[in-house]
Amino acid sequence: MSDNEPTAEVMPTDQDNPTVTPWTETSQRWSEEGTTFLSTVRSDGRSHTVPVGAVLMDDAFYFTSGQDTRKDKNLAANANCTLATHRDNYDLAVEGTVSRVTEPALLAQLADVYTAAGWPVTVQGDAFDAPFSAPTTGPAPYTVYRVTPTVAFAFGTTEDTVSNCTRYRF
Repeated sequence: MSDNEPTAEVMPTDQDNPTVTPWTETSQRWSEEGTTFLSTVRSDGRSHTVPVGAVLMDDAFYFTSGQDTRKDKNLAANANCTLATHRDNYDLAVEGTVSRVTEPALLAQLADVYTAAGWPVTVQGDAFDAPFSAPTTGPAPYTVYRVTPTVAFAFGTTEDTVSNCTRYRF
C-alpha cells in the first residue's frame, strides 16, 4: 500500500493480550492465491455472493464481471460491496464501494497482472476479453471494477492468531 495506510485497531476479544495485525501483513495475505468471494445487494435487499478473481494493487482491490450478470446489475444499482477470503490462518474481509475501471493504462496494467496469474486477458476498449473465464464471471466482455475500501477486517483463526483480530479504517 502507499501513503494511504489505514488506521488499525484491535477488535474486542476475550483473548489475553490482543494485538493489532499490521496492514502490511494483511495486504500481503490478500496477494496470496486463493478464492475471494464478492457480496452485493439485489434491488429487493437480498444478498448475492459469488467467487471472483480479485487482486490487490496499490490502494485498491480489483475484480471483473461479465456484463449483464447479476453482480453487474447489482453494482449498477448499489455500489457497496464486500470481498471476503481465508488466507494463511486469517479470515479477511473488506467493505467498500466500486467504480468501473476505464483508464487504458490501468486496464493494461491489470491485464498484465491477471495474465501473470493464469487468465490471459486482453484489453478491448474499456473492458477485458479472454478465451475463457470462471463460470460465475459470465461471458465476455468483462467489466473491470475497482473497490475503494472503507473498512477491512482480519480475524485470526488459529490458536496462534486468534488474539490478532484487527479492524482497518481507510
